Amino acid sequence: MKNNQFDKSRLPSRHVTEGPARAPHRSYYYAMGLTEEEIAQPFVGVATCWNEAAPCNIALSRQAQAVKLGVKAGGGTPREFTTITVTDGIAMGHEGMRSSLASREAIADTVELTMRGHCYDAIVGLAGCDKSLPGMMMAMIRLNTPSVFIYGGSILPGRLNGKDVTVQDVFEAVGQNQAGNMSEEELTILERVACPSAGACGGQFTANTMACVSEAIGLALPNSAGAPAPYESRDQYSVASGEAVMNLIAKNIRARDIVTLKSLQNAARVVACTGGSTNAGLHLPAMAHEAGIDFDLDDVCDIFRETPYFVDLKPGGQYVAKDLYEAGGVPVVLKELRKAGLIHEDCMTVTGRSIGEEIDMVERKADGKVIYPIGAPLSKTGGVVGLKGNLAPESAIVKVAGMSEKEQVFSGPARVFECEEDAFAAVKARGYKEGEVLVIRNEGPAGGPGMREMLATTAALSGQGMGKKVALITDGRFSGATRGFCVGHVGPEAAQGGPIALLQDGDVITIDAIKGQISVDLSDAELAERRKAWKGPRETIYASGALWKYAQLVGPTNKGAITHPGAKAERHVYMDL
Repeated sequence: MKNNQFDKSRLPSRHVTEGPARAPHRSYYYAMGLTEEEIAQPFVGVATCWNEAAPCNIALSRQAQAVKLGVKAGGGTPREFTTITVTDGIAMGHEGMRSSLASREAIADTVELTMRGHCYDAIVGLAGCDKSLPGMMMAMIRLNTPSVFIYGGSILPGRLNGKDVTVQDVFEAVGQNQAGNMSEEELTILERVACPSAGACGGQFTANTMACVSEAIGLALPNSAGAPAPYESRDQYSVASGEAVMNLIAKNIRARDIVTLKSLQNAARVVACTGGSTNAGLHLPAMAHEAGIDFDLDDVCDIFRETPYFVDLKPGGQYVAKDLYEAGGVPVVLKELRKAGLIHEDCMTVTGRSIGEEIDMVERKADGKVIYPIGAPLSKTGGVVGLKGNLAPESAIVKVAGMSEKEQVFSGPARVFECEEDAFAAVKARGYKEGEVLVIRNEGPAGGPGMREMLATTAALSGQGMGKKVALITDGRFSGATRGFCVGHVGPEAAQGGPIALLQDGDVITIDAIKGQISVDLSDAELAERRKAWKGPRETIYASGALWKYAQLVGPTNKGAITHPGAKAERHVYMDL
């Protein structure tokens, strides 16, 4: 397998392995059992988000061992390291969710620091839970090393009463229990069978959405995102990813050769046509920022608007990631998009071939059940829609996958809550009315801090049978598992004096996802008067520590909620130091 010849004089690891001055450094490698030959080879960081926090991460350590076999087979020396994750399902619905989005930056930062400190020449990154996928890919793009991403795989669906169930069903069952429609005994049975294996949440929630992005953007091997975590075939994808990164080193193909404006557009297409998570509208701009590319939420939403929705996945549809994999996975989805001329075929991938060349090799066709033909889509526009108006001058986003056109227009009086806990308490107590627009503010990236997801609240509404009878808007986020008319990412956020900060109970709000508009029935003069009376950002309890630091640094939602100037401001490329 070791066909590649590597010149270490041009690679970062020369700084820790080459010449008499590096004898102390080499002594450390001998201490870990490396041979002279292994020290002379390229060093590949094998970065995982393994931990015992949740099933999405628990299988990553095993997969990393398979990656290392591939690196060795390709003539490299793997160096495994781990970084953090915050798992949204466990962080959901309480103060812990504030750590979630901030963890994306921490993952990117810690991977960058590890790579820089030890002068690794390339990276294979494994991730399982929501923020760890974009965080890992952001680090790859920031460092601009030869890079291969691999997803840890999805969880298998549970089975109850002859039907597939997922964690989304458990969140919604909480609402059914609160409404008196499900006993605690029934809830206990469901919670014990909903998550039967290792792997990330099975619907087209954020983890699987970003896993599809990793393939579509070219950073992951074709079809590597699909196999569920327990499948032994994941090990073969891992070995192949290790071999692939050695080929990228040999050819000097780097992350930014792969992540371009065109490949970001390809990725957004796949999010749209699969009814993916609204969080992709946050993560794609953040990844673009690492490459110095202008690609904000407006650009993402333009693509969503022009892309048919034709893959029937939960939460808006019927199927889970395992079903998509068995129907042919992302390669078949890309093949359908190409039929409509919606894919840039000349984009490079980690195989060393273009995305068009990869699609040429796909023999399978749309099954008409999970993947519909693009000529007969579930709807003519994407499953996620951008909104703008006097309530959200910068941005807002809503997931409409599975909603009828009639359900995509809503107008009603505001009921304003200052945080998610207040809203959840009101929902639990049925302290709201049909036809209202529930407003949850002070949950933005800086004002939260941390831009929490509102799944506990939206799932409770769905469980009460009220998901289509009220709307909900927030400057925070929604989970990929959220369904119903739920508008997130409202910007500017309340802490920055956005119009959402000025709303009062009873203000009439109109949301029109067909026209892409969100407005409040107030004149510019009335909004200006309220702004004069506004007392400034709500104080939070986070006056020190990581979340305080995050709140000081974080930028606007529509630009990806990023915390540093990005590639446009950089004065060197890591690989060339």
